[in-house]
Amino acid sequence: MKKKFIPLISAALALSLALTGCGGSGSSAAGSSAAGSSAAGPSSAAASSTAVTATLTVGASPSPHAQILNDVIAPLLAAQGIELVVREFDDYIIPNTALEAGELDANYFQHTPYLENFNEENGTHLAVGAEVHFETMALYPGKTASLDVLADGASIAIPNDTTNEARALQLLAAQGLITLKEGVGLEATPNDVVENPKNLKFEEVVAAQIPNLLADVDLGIANGNYALGAGIAGTAIAKEGADSEAAQTYPNVLAIREGDERPELKALIEAMTSPEVKAYIEETYEGTVIAVF
Repeated sequence: MKKKFIPLISAALALSLALTGCGGSGSSAAGSSAAGSSAAGPSSAAASSTAVTATLTVGASPSPHAQILNDVIAPLLAAQGIELVVREFDDYIIPNTALEAGELDANYFQHTPYLENFNEENGTHLAVGAEVHFETMALYPGKTASLDVLADGASIAIPNDTTNEARALQLLAAQGLITLKEGVGLEATPNDVVENPKNLKFEEVVAAQIPNLLADVDLGIANGNYALGAGIAGTAIAKEGADSEAAQTYPNVLAIREGDERPELKALIEAMTSPEVKAYIEETYEGTVIAVF
């Protein structure tokens, strides 16, 4: 997703506020250790018998990132004597500045292109520790319940940011609803639509608002995290495939500082791509979140 960046220095005040729990874009401590539980992970009783020898603090978006950390990763690490503390953020800048500053040991909320762009724009030194999951973009019913009854001139809400708009258009093309110029890939815009047999009307809106606008349009295309938050993930008409160009380009990653090779961090990286995490993702998110390992 395309985001606006601010210089690292100007983020310092926001970072201080966030890590002390102040401000709307700050973090809320969601500490997790052996008390975390998951059917996919070891029992809390077994984990609690292991003495804590290290603590890791990881910043994360609430869903699905913090859920995965709390439900699966915390008990896996606790069994190795590592306490996991999760700080939830509703901001896409502060978790990276906090990681660079050493206030976090890792973060889990972004995809690789975003991380690389952030490093370039802010002079930070963040690296990918593990590629974990992909959040599918999907087509959801609004006033129209299915593609079979989609009327001529129907309205479809799509994200207005460059990356997600292109993904939405590619999803429509995959369903045979439109045809795009050859080779536009993940840079497609409505101007690249060369065939639109149903004369679909594209309503370009902020991605986060699409689940709330479904009653006003025939269909809407929303990101997986927003669909999960709105409770509509199970109603999808069509989704991006695990083999789609977007899935190969935008896996969500565990980010770390370059050169950080502490044993406890290596244990975290291994846990993030464990069979327990894969099973949890498959059982919990109804195909809205897909493990990429």
